[in-house]
Amino acid sequence: MDKKFYVTCAIPYVNAPPHIGHALEFVQGDVIARYHALLGEDTRLLSGGDENALKNVQAAEKAGAHVQQFIDENNTKFLELTKMLECRFDVWQKGSDQTHHFPASQKLWELCNKAGDIYKKSYEGLYWVGCETFYTKDELDKNGECFEHPGKKLETVKEENYFFKLSKYQTQIIELITSKKLVIIPDTRRNEVLSFLKQPLQDISISRSNARAKNWGVPVPGDDAQRMYVWFDALNIYQSGIGFGWDEQQYKKWWPADVHVIGKGISRFHAVYWPAFLLSAGLQIPKSIFVHGYFTVNGQKMSKTLGNVIDPIALIQKYGADALRYYFLREIPSSADGDFSETRFKELFNADLANGLGNLVSRISTLIAKSPLTSSIPTPSFQELTHDNKEFAAFTSEFEQYKFDQSLATLWTKIKDLDVEINNKEPWKLPDQERKVFLLSAATQIVKVATLLQPFLPESAKKILDQFKGPDVKSQPPLFPRLP
Repeated sequence: MDKKFYVTCAIPYVNAPPHIGHALEFVQGDVIARYHALLGEDTRLLSGGDENALKNVQAAEKAGAHVQQFIDENNTKFLELTKMLECRFDVWQKGSDQTHHFPASQKLWELCNKAGDIYKKSYEGLYWVGCETFYTKDELDKNGECFEHPGKKLETVKEENYFFKLSKYQTQIIELITSKKLVIIPDTRRNEVLSFLKQPLQDISISRSNARAKNWGVPVPGDDAQRMYVWFDALNIYQSGIGFGWDEQQYKKWWPADVHVIGKGISRFHAVYWPAFLLSAGLQIPKSIFVHGYFTVNGQKMSKTLGNVIDPIALIQKYGADALRYYFLREIPSSADGDFSETRFKELFNADLANGLGNLVSRISTLIAKSPLTSSIPTPSFQELTHDNKEFAAFTSEFEQYKFDQSLATLWTKIKDLDVEINNKEPWKLPDQERKVFLLSAATQIVKVATLLQPFLPESAKKILDQFKGPDVKSQPPLFPRLP
């Protein structure tokens, strides 16, 4: 049976068009999926629309639009972004899908209920719609506000809801994380989750009244007056998109997820709530969770108030998908916070893409065009370069820890070394046969780098590999013309 690898990105709220933070995560998920596909694994990449959140309803009302129409329009914008970024999503599962997602979520509910883990009670608590979460006072800052959304006041909500016995699974979840049956990358995020788990877990509300949910979302089985809490149904998109509740054969093939790619603000939901729901339902837990950081923009937190929310589509139209992918993967530490500024973007573009990779490809192709090779350039496969290959052992090790920036740094060291070698050897001054031997070696190195660049810069890697396919190498326009 073919080895499978199932990657998911977090399911974004579709209450507004996508911003640059969404683009970062889509690219990270795509790079992981492409890497495993190039290893010959049967790979699936999934995301979708978190459509059942109250914030979606409120945004639609504010826009004076019908909720379904509003979320469909924003969903289209997210899908457009993924395509422009060259991200190959195999599944885009909508939360409002009543054919697949609703029955899948109702099945999960029924399994948890059968385990005796769902009960009904009246509750009063502080609710913040931005996170779609109830908070206790000790989880808030000194002003009684969410740490992720300072300046936003919480509302006091009192109603009768269904609750999930989260407390029942505390010991089991701690054991899964400490034993690394559930791997959390990086260790800093793993330690944060374990620190949270030192406090007694409280049972959580997993439904909302129809009145507060405004009759939107997945109906609770057997209770027409309640809708599922968004985090109960949204996490289940990871299962509903691959057949859970509607195609058992497909579900068995792909589940469990090999890695969930998420932002640090939703670690608790993925590393605590989600495993608990799955344990209750008697289902397998995901194998790993990779947690990335956040963006600042020119050193400031991205916010609509500051007016510094960046539209990634405009950047792609201006600079191209690979240039933006490179910035995300090289400049932003994969598991820490990073900053975006257009000034730094241009600096990196010119230094690494125009003067680095692009210039090297241009130099060698021009030399070969003037002095054609007499033998074909070796074309090792991605698998050959990443499996027991000492030359690229660091690249492989770094990638498997999702240290994308370091994997790219390894490749750029090769690029710089080859540039220096050309300067030192001055192949244009060498005798004909010696020159051909050197150029064949240089072209072979470029092909290796381009082969390993395929998950990161798919379009540029393909251009380079096409250009260096045989001995008849033609000079081409610059891959990355310098930016002014």
